[in-house]
Amino acid sequence: MEIDIIYEDDCLIAVNKSEGIAAIPESNKTAENLYQMLSEKYGRKIYVVHRLDKEVSGIILFALKSETHRELNLLFENRNVRKTYKALVIGKPEAEGGIINFPLRQFGSGRMGIDHKKGKPSETYFEVLKYYNGHALVKLNPLTGRRHQLRVHMYLIGCPIAGDLKYGNREVQKKYPRLMLHAESIRFDYGGKSYRLSVDLSDSFNRVLENINANFIL
Repeated sequence: MEIDIIYEDDCLIAVNKSEGIAAIPESNKTAENLYQMLSEKYGRKIYVVHRLDKEVSGIILFALKSETHRELNLLFENRNVRKTYKALVIGKPEAEGGIINFPLRQFGSGRMGIDHKKGKPSETYFEVLKYYNGHALVKLNPLTGRRHQLRVHMYLIGCPIAGDLKYGNREVQKKYPRLMLHAESIRFDYGGKSYRLSVDLSDSFNRVLENINANFIL
């Protein structure tokens, strides 16, 4: 598999990840993953800066130096990195935009869920970009970085991301060829430079959008 590198310098690499490939090694050691592929390509240690779920497409960063890895992690922890996603959700959000604020924690099943007592603060900004038949295309900005945050927050407001087999009605979700979540852009300042990196929606994402009105009447 060819790696789609959209940016690189002596500190970091930005990759346009396809849906279906893991960012880091999985329990199945024979499965391809970006971390291993990049390590082999560059012939050196690569550092994982942040993660995208296997089912998600779009932009992901890796560091080439330990100090870059450490400093970028601090940027993420201090909310100095702005990530923008696009998602196709099932249903119509009650508002055209706003902040979703539900504290989240992981349960024994591996699913994330709301917990007002033990959950960690979790915030997501959303904005409706376009309405489709029984669906909406939304822009999402995670203001915190919890596992599955975007997926579970949209599910909790009654508009699960299309194709999400973990959150939502599984029989409905199985109709979609992929999880309709794409990491579109990432912005941050580091080392005296302003990084503004973005990738277009993938072909597989656009194909669903092109056929949504005809093929998915819910």
